[in-house]
Amino acid sequence: MIEPTIAELTKGKINRYELVIAIAKCARLVTDEYVSQRERADRMIANRETDKPLAALISREYRDEKAVKTAINRFANGTYRIVEGSVDEDGEE
Repeated sequence: MIEPTIAELTKGKINRYELVIAIAKCARLVTDEYVSQRERADRMIANRETDKPLAALISREYRDEKAVKTAINRFANGTYRIVEGSVDEDGEE
């Protein structure tokens, strides 16, 4: 069972396509943040700046959950939301 449901996420205001695109973009941001934290942690360990294990240096949110699940949870709790923007004639926002 998917929690929260698609109906709860869309709230009748956005279509599923918009939801999928928004969650994919959010998941990319989550993945990028994980990679950033991982690189920082690897550097600290390589330079012997810390004696903590790698897992302790990466935020639990990024380390323990899949990026898509984290993105869905962020939309469900309102951390991220879809903002309708305008697109000019050239197709740029």
